[in-house]
Amino acid sequence: MELKRVVVTGLGAITPIGNNVQDFWTNLVNGVSGAGPITHFDASLFKTQFACEVKNFNPTDFIDRKEARKMDLYTQYAITVAKEAVSDSGLDVEHEDLNRIGVIFGAGIGGIRTFEEEAGGYALHKDLGPKFNPFFIPKMISDIAAGQISILYGFHGPNYATCSACATSTNAIADAFNLIRLGKANAIVTGGSEAAIAACGVGGFNAMHALSTRNDSPETASRPFSASRDGFVMGEGGGCLVLEELEHAKARGAKIYAELAGVGMSADAYHLTASHPEGLGAKLVMKNALEDAGMQPEDVDYINVHGTSTPVGDISEVKAIQEVFGKHAYELNISSTKSMTGHLLGAAGAVEAIASILAIRNGVVPPTINHVEGDNDENIDYDLNFTFNQAQERKVNVALSNTFGFGGHNACVIFKAYTE
Repeated sequence: MELKRVVVTGLGAITPIGNNVQDFWTNLVNGVSGAGPITHFDASLFKTQFACEVKNFNPTDFIDRKEARKMDLYTQYAITVAKEAVSDSGLDVEHEDLNRIGVIFGAGIGGIRTFEEEAGGYALHKDLGPKFNPFFIPKMISDIAAGQISILYGFHGPNYATCSACATSTNAIADAFNLIRLGKANAIVTGGSEAAIAACGVGGFNAMHALSTRNDSPETASRPFSASRDGFVMGEGGGCLVLEELEHAKARGAKIYAELAGVGMSADAYHLTASHPEGLGAKLVMKNALEDAGMQPEDVDYINVHGTSTPVGDISEVKAIQEVFGKHAYELNISSTKSMTGHLLGAAGAVEAIASILAIRNGVVPPTINHVEGDNDENIDYDLNFTFNQAQERKVNVALSNTFGFGGHNACVIFKAYTE
């Protein structure tokens, strides 16, 4: 069976550094940090009092007020980015075969804000007996964003959510890719969203010692590959891609951002929360993606790394890159856009896929910010080009994006410049 080619025809983003794709990209290449004091709840007694929040978001700008009240914030983000991506793709929904368009859209955590609100209300008033919002469950569950997107457009194709922690939306993209190239759908709206900057989210990650506690300088707290890194910075938002079978896209004259060339998946099978210290799962997932794309390591120009700014994780990913790419590792541009957006958890992969696609489209590699001279880790080879502090212009034909999740879930996608 000849596999079909899959291209990207629409993009949508809402992030801590921009509430649409254009603003996100502009601030990304300009090295803008999205971190600041937490406003979603009173974090004054928490070890970490800052995060990368989405700014100036009003859901009723995108969603009917009555419908928005039935949605957790993570679903509101999902609807917002899906609308931007579908509009950007130019899909004429009224004249498409909606049975051939699907939605695969994930969340690593889902409606934690709704759960916190409902459980807290019950705990406060439990003597009066149970009283819960009838929308509690459908607001909270992590598949509901995919369902809401399909309801919005009437898409009857494959419809479900992925959940693999921080690899969630990359897995969603991979599944969408595989279904389209097998001929199971003409197009799939895919990606992920997350809105976990809540007391339970921050408190839980604090208890694990996973978050940076640099409360005196939140905008510089996410500093991947620097010796002084002390944990990741939570982010929120969403990213959405419209993936489409090439001939279907060409037949309707769609603009094509890039081609999705291959995907890889693997497991560390090592630890609940820590990556393998030698990067075994990371090596395997990149090798699998390269093999799937029919590429050699030398074909890759840019890696958008997982790069969360955690002491162990950054080292293991660098080791994996050096082993997989060998001498070519020193010809690559490497950058962690989490230095600006923070870690969007289940939405990270989709947002970073968009950054990778736009690097190809615009010939610019976004930077890894917050590295200062001399802030070097003896376990990291600084002869590698981490694109520190300033974007770099270069022709990017092939970009690879890594995401690694708690539980040892690894996913990787490779995009390339589209040619006939």
